[in-house]
Amino acid sequence: MSYANNNSQPHFQPYSDDNGSQPSQPDLYDPSHIPPPHQMGDMSGNAWGANLYPSYPPTNSPRASTDAMDNTPNPGYNSSYADAGEGYAPVTSPGRYPQTYDSQPVTNASYNSGPLWTASNEKPRPSGGGKKKWIIVGGIVLLVVIIVGVAVGVSTKKSSSSSSSSSSSSSSGSSSNGDTTGWVMSANNVVKYNPKDLSQFEKDTRLHPSFYGIAYSPNGSIMPTCGATFPQVLEDIYLMSQLTTRVRLYGTDCNATELVIDAIQQTKTNLSVYVGIYIDDDDSVYQRQKTEVQHILQTYGTDQIMGITVGNEFILDNLTALASTDPTSAAGIAAADFLITKITDIRSLLSSLSLKKTIPVGNGDAGSYTNVQLLGAVDYFMSNIHPWFGSVAVDQAAGWTWQFWQTNNVALANETTNHPDMIIAEVGWPSGSNDTKSASDGPSMADIPTLQTFLDEWVCASNANGTQYFWFEFFDEQWKAVTYGGVEGFWGLFDTTKTLKNITIPTCTSN
Repeated sequence: MSYANNNSQPHFQPYSDDNGSQPSQPDLYDPSHIPPPHQMGDMSGNAWGANLYPSYPPTNSPRASTDAMDNTPNPGYNSSYADAGEGYAPVTSPGRYPQTYDSQPVTNASYNSGPLWTASNEKPRPSGGGKKKWIIVGGIVLLVVIIVGVAVGVSTKKSSSSSSSSSSSSSSGSSSNGDTTGWVMSANNVVKYNPKDLSQFEKDTRLHPSFYGIAYSPNGSIMPTCGATFPQVLEDIYLMSQLTTRVRLYGTDCNATELVIDAIQQTKTNLSVYVGIYIDDDDSVYQRQKTEVQHILQTYGTDQIMGITVGNEFILDNLTALASTDPTSAAGIAAADFLITKITDIRSLLSSLSLKKTIPVGNGDAGSYTNVQLLGAVDYFMSNIHPWFGSVAVDQAAGWTWQFWQTNNVALANETTNHPDMIIAEVGWPSGSNDTKSASDGPSMADIPTLQTFLDEWVCASNANGTQYFWFEFFDEQWKAVTYGGVEGFWGLFDTTKTLKNITIPTCTSN
């Protein structure tokens, strides 16, 4: 493995699997009957993909069985959504949990709604012959205050300008004198950076920090082929740091999570991650990822860790294998109970490490596949919600997604006593398809213009109303196109070579 930066080597060790594969929980999971990623159910419990898309037969999960996968790294303020008929503003009644999802931006006027003083605390004014004297004295004092204020203002502006210039230089990658001699291009020739100081790189003016978060899996991060490299991840971090401050990861195999955190720390970018632990029927998969999480925390600390997500679409996978769609059924409760044992185990691990902060532990699943039992055991829950698989027209997709989330997830969290933080973990729109049959969800197309429409409808409105979401996804993953076909390989903002698609990134900033 070679690196452009010989002075800034990754801290990780090459991955090796020392655990034998021992099947576990065979009654809960059968990887031979798993639907493609993003499969979801409607509000009545019916599976969208099974009923609407016969071209998407149940098959192996991309995170369950990987033997047939080719995972070779590729080269290179309006708070309302459009809805059917009428626009609607997602506003809830007082006391509805969680209120943060319906919060509105706070304006400066909110902090200055009352007078700074009232007549009750006003001092008596001088009277009689001293009035003229006080006017003169007051004028002199006022003049002095103005002069001092101007001087301070100029000084502050210069200091601020200098600080801003320095900050801009550091974040954009420009050296203090503008000299980029010796800088090199990234793995796919999309970012220029300083190999002697990875915190210096050139920004892309087309990118803006508009997204609350982005869902991301590095190239070569799936067993058994792996192949993830530091130069590839470094390039991804340069790009994502210009779009968001939060990244959702799916698993720790193939050094993927370690590479990401190492790159964030070396580039000094303002990114934090939700670490993922993938769960399936083979307990050794969980155990090796648990061990890797411990290693990462002890090596890199907790500064970049927002949470640890135990399991992704585990209940969906298990119910699909049993031809069920009801997460409140006996099978759904059993799957939740199994997850809770792993969640409890991770909490015990974190407690034993005496970390400097408490790390939340959560779970992620398809929007219709969770239950009160699971929500009552997590600090946060991440919902994968895709209007495309709901056969929704793009001009209604943003509103549909928000309402689906509120009805199926936020309302359910209201029934718990712990009130977990609720997050939309995947939301996006495909820009293409492997075949004509899969290029439409019925009312809308999988193409660049439609992707742009959903970007415009979703991002800024969600930022304004305080929705926590992760855009799916950072770049097109070629192995999904090969393994699943249809639209599965076309969900990225960037294509497989990390080239930005022909889209305009919204300019509204996410908090």
